[in-house]
Amino acid sequence: MIFFNLLLIAFLVWPMCRESWRDKESHTMRLVTITVLSIIPIALMVLTATGYFYTTLRLSGRWIETVYLVIIWNLLYQTVLRGLSVAARRIAWRRALARRQNLVKEGAEGAEPPEEPTIALEQVNQQTLRITMLLMFALFGVMFWAIWSDLITVFSYLDSITLWHYNGTEAGAAVVKNVTMGSLLFAIIASMVAWALIRNLPGLLEVLVLSRLNMRQGASYAITTILNYIIIAVGAMTVFGSLGVSWDKLQWLAAALSVGLGFGLQEIFGNFVSGLIILFERPVRIGDTVTIGSFSGTVSKIRIRATTITDFDRKEVIIPNKAFVTERLINWSLTDTTTRLVIRLGVAYGSDLEKVRKVLLKAATEHPRVMHEPMPEVFFTAFGASTLDHELRLYVRELRDRSRTVDELNRTIDQLCRENDINIAFNQLEVHLHNEKGDEVTEVKRDYKGDDPTPAVG
Repeated sequence: MIFFNLLLIAFLVWPMCRESWRDKESHTMRLVTITVLSIIPIALMVLTATGYFYTTLRLSGRWIETVYLVIIWNLLYQTVLRGLSVAARRIAWRRALARRQNLVKEGAEGAEPPEEPTIALEQVNQQTLRITMLLMFALFGVMFWAIWSDLITVFSYLDSITLWHYNGTEAGAAVVKNVTMGSLLFAIIASMVAWALIRNLPGLLEVLVLSRLNMRQGASYAITTILNYIIIAVGAMTVFGSLGVSWDKLQWLAAALSVGLGFGLQEIFGNFVSGLIILFERPVRIGDTVTIGSFSGTVSKIRIRATTITDFDRKEVIIPNKAFVTERLINWSLTDTTTRLVIRLGVAYGSDLEKVRKVLLKAATEHPRVMHEPMPEVFFTAFGASTLDHELRLYVRELRDRSRTVDELNRTIDQLCRENDINIAFNQLEVHLHNEKGDEVTEVKRDYKGDDPTPAVG
């Protein structure tokens, strides 16, 4: 039966091997795998013919199980790739739908609104593919070890090669422990796995978890960043522990370093701790519009040491994280993006104030971006030197609507004032000239038309 299975495997695999040799673009791993699968059954049959029957019997059974494992693993791998492809298409469709809804919401002019920074879809696909390959090969390695574990003794032999000794404790007693070649191999594998997870985990989470959740703006970025910190900490503890460097040996060194570095690198440590506070407390998130000091813009990156803000001129401003914790910060979109606009208007003395009020309210209530709750309000604020000062106070729902709303309202107010014979006044200055006897000689009246008579935003 075993001999028949070997012949069947060689017969089925040989055409695949021949096609792989002819295909110049065939993957090297695929070519090596198919070649090994086709040659080993023939080698086992040769061993049987030369009299190594018991050895061939032991190896053949495990080899057949290995071939079945490769076939099942390949089917499972292709199924997972298909599922990831469907998930990536779903993410692309959702992003395209959200983009279309934002464009429709933006208005008739069709200007593209700023979007929340997200992981690029190509980056998601690459990271997901790499992490999937890592997990699938790890699963294959575990199953391969289960099949060949009783015949593979070289790895257990590595534990007999001692590299160095260190003092440890067991059950409260001091003992001498060994760091072997096997421990070193485990540390190398653990560091490689941790590095692969750190590089590729954001894409995997985006496809498998975060794309299915209705999360708040910037939450996915905070989750992946904090998870990367956790992986770094766990990976470092695992690697150092396998090499005999436990925490009880590092804590005194860490205490000494913390004191020394606390003075020399105080700002860097302060920025690092502030970065953790930002990620946990979340006073700012990716995509928020903030004002800190004299800088205003949209948060695009939150790193360990500093946060990147993209200002309205599309320039990136790097601000240390400590500034977000210690200085006054204005977040325009933390809990609500609704903001108030104040448009100031000065009309000439003698104008019909009730008509001015109606004109301003009409301009505001008929504008599509002005909110009706709270309602727009008009206030007669002061008797100016040459004007009767009014303020139109209104609310808009989105930050990106502010500038455009001010522009359109100013134009509408100017048109309505012309239609209703309302004079938008400007400052005037009268100069009276007198001769030596005190008699008035002439009068010069100058209008300061250099002052902008149009409504201004506050």
